[in-house]
Amino acid sequence: MEVMELAAELGKLIKKDPRVVEMTRAEEAYEKDTKLQGAIQEYNAQSEALSAEYKKPVQDNEFIKIIENRIHDLYNEIMSNPNMLAYTKAQDAVNEFMNEVNGEITYQITGERPCAHDCSCCEGGCHH
Repeated sequence: MEVMELAAELGKLIKKDPRVVEMTRAEEAYEKDTKLQGAIQEYNAQSEALSAEYKKPVQDNEFIKIIENRIHDLYNEIMSNPNMLAYTKAQDAVNEFMNEVNGEITYQITGERPCAHDCSCCEGGCHH
């Protein structure tokens, strides 16, 4: 088999992995959550308004404070939403899984295991 054929097969297997299946399900719930999507849209709009206010030569500090408070409230609402939490958790699991897959591929190419971000594999000798 050619490399690209093997890559296609690997992609199909990865797509069936429970972590990827869960991320797909969590992403669908995230996208269909109209309350969450509305909060994200408002968060982005408020952030743009705040940025525009900061660019003005004379800024309205009271207006800035109101926007900052609203952004803070929206952030808390978004980050505590169950669909956002599930999606973020699922993304983290898939990212970790993909790092493991890429690490194994790298090992098969180079013969060396990639260093973990906490340097547990090299006891800090890599100066990572």
